[in-house]
Amino acid sequence: MASVLGRPGVLRLPLRLRMLLSALKPGILVSQAGPTAAFGTSITSAKVAVNGVHLHYQQTGEGDHAVLLLPGMLGSGETDFGPQLKNLNKKLFTVVAWDPRGYGRSKPPDRDFPVDFFERDAKDAVDLMKALKFKKVSLLGWSDGGITALIAAAKYPSYIHKMVIWGANAYVTDEDSMIYEGIRDVSKWSERTRKPLEALYGYDYFARTCEKWVDGISQFKLLPDGNICRHLLPQVQCPTLIVHGEKDPLVPRFHADFIHEHVKGSRLHLMPEGKHNLHLRFADEFNKLAEDFLQ
Repeated sequence: MASVLGRPGVLRLPLRLRMLLSALKPGILVSQAGPTAAFGTSITSAKVAVNGVHLHYQQTGEGDHAVLLLPGMLGSGETDFGPQLKNLNKKLFTVVAWDPRGYGRSKPPDRDFPVDFFERDAKDAVDLMKALKFKKVSLLGWSDGGITALIAAAKYPSYIHKMVIWGANAYVTDEDSMIYEGIRDVSKWSERTRKPLEALYGYDYFARTCEKWVDGISQFKLLPDGNICRHLLPQVQCPTLIVHGEKDPLVPRFHADFIHEHVKGSRLHLMPEGKHNLHLRFADEFNKLAEDFLQ
């Protein structure tokens, strides 16, 4: 951390940290099982055995088009996708929101971060949807979930129909590493940001897993070009929409531009007021954008 603090531009760090910590998790949006306003369908919750673990998921809707929601760091379906579970078109889509292993209610096991944890999540996600008997799926991936979606689309091209990602990056830079170090100590997070995750995990698991995540994502900086999945981007074949919030304090614009440049035929949609959690703060706009693209 000392070497990071010695870098030029560090005087901007406190303001940037205040911004990113306020945007990291805006609060838990829990969708309870029960009727929704849209078409009377309910949100069900269950677990299924996949690749040696029991993965928790929520499901709603009755449409022929299956859509998997992939959450971000420390996230779960119910914390990260309340407005999507509630309001995405229930007649057009069957929506599934999953908790990756070690997150949300997909515990045990505790979350760990080997160098292939994104690939592991991608395989878990695809195998979960296959276990649920979906023949083909589209992906909506936020932040870490966007990285997982990119890998899944590249490695399982015949299974992925379409993809929407936001807040994702294909590699790690020095600037990214400085951001990650800034969120390592959860005691420095704002209470509004910290408390919902403490309620979900308990303080010790939350704090320990955040530190492990920082170490896990930082290991990519040691690889050539900071590579996470940049080598896989040309293998993505499905129609892809990249959404980027211009005020995202966690993921700089150049990451969205890079993915757009290297995923053939992809579209880039900019939201001038959007932050990292743009799908929550601007849920109606985002949901319409996603629905129009997926149809």
